[in-house]
Amino acid sequence: MRLAIVRQQYRADGGAERFTSSLIAALGENRYDVTVLARRWQNHEGVTAIRCNPPRIGRLSRDWGFALAVGRQLREHRFDLVQSNERVPGCDVYRAGDGVHRQWLAYRRREQSWPARFCSTLSPYHAYVQWVESRVFEHPRLRAVICNSQMVRQEILKYFRVDPAKLHVIYNAVDSRRFGPHLKQHRAAVRSEFGIPDSATLFVFVGSGFERKGLRYAIEGLSGVAGSHLLVVGGDKQTPRYVRLAQKLGVAERTHFAGVRGDVGPCYGAADALLLPTLYDPMPNVALEAMATGLPALVSTACGAAELLTETTHGGARGLVCDALDHAALVRAMQILTDRQVRERLGRAARLRVETLTPGAMVAQLTALYRKLLT
Repeated sequence: MRLAIVRQQYRADGGAERFTSSLIAALGENRYDVTVLARRWQNHEGVTAIRCNPPRIGRLSRDWGFALAVGRQLREHRFDLVQSNERVPGCDVYRAGDGVHRQWLAYRRREQSWPARFCSTLSPYHAYVQWVESRVFEHPRLRAVICNSQMVRQEILKYFRVDPAKLHVIYNAVDSRRFGPHLKQHRAAVRSEFGIPDSATLFVFVGSGFERKGLRYAIEGLSGVAGSHLLVVGGDKQTPRYVRLAQKLGVAERTHFAGVRGDVGPCYGAADALLLPTLYDPMPNVALEAMATGLPALVSTACGAAELLTETTHGGARGLVCDALDHAALVRAMQILTDRQVRERLGRAARLRVETLTPGAMVAQLTALYRKLLT
């Protein structure tokens, strides 16, 4: 089967890009003829790449221009199925990996000042994304939507006129052999690198795009949990702003910025819990990686991973969930995770939950969906 996958670009630390990269490799092993349409992409053996890289000035022209370029290429080439991981109208399958932009804006408005909310309302970029999302979800050619959480599925039904039968929840995969309790062997070395005592509770925050991921709330929460430390893994051009916040709150000596790391495994191994009070995240891979490592996770109610932590059908709690903007609740949850016995109990349950989310299981679900669409 000739399958086209649309994704703008590859970034080594991007969760969505890592998902697409692993999917392409798995499909190639299953004898799919895969073509990638992208601005730029890393090389994959046996995969054809079509470059769609029109000039761009700002993010509006970046996304709009890319969608137009992809449309032109799809008219020139024949594929059995076109799966887009970007907001490109007219695809057969759309993976809603970024969730619903309208929902993200709604959550973001909760913590914005009124001038910022006013600017967001007038933003041509936000207007375009909301318009193109409607075009994607309500396009007559659309045959299936891959949702990476039940949360995203419900949001799509809330905002768009789409047949519920088209919405399929397929969770992201995690490599439980790469991410596992064995990473604890790095605990001493990583803690020594940043001067973190072995006895201190260490929360790890992983992700780029600090505003959306909720780093502000993580640092504010740390200020209410004496003796605990926070390890921030990821990059952001606004990093100095968060360094100043840590200094202002008196937690600079307990907040450690590790930057972007090619291998985040040792950082999970050094930590006691994952802290991700995100403003909005459909299904962060870092939550699955941390759970596979055996870490309990503390995430926000606007995070798709919350449903994996609190569902009752697989044995009960595996982590904690609270509103990112509820400082008191966040501090209470962090204090709960300073108890070693609680962490170990939740961490073991977290590991068991994600062991079934293998790359093979994910590919099997996807290929079953592709076969269904082609029959």
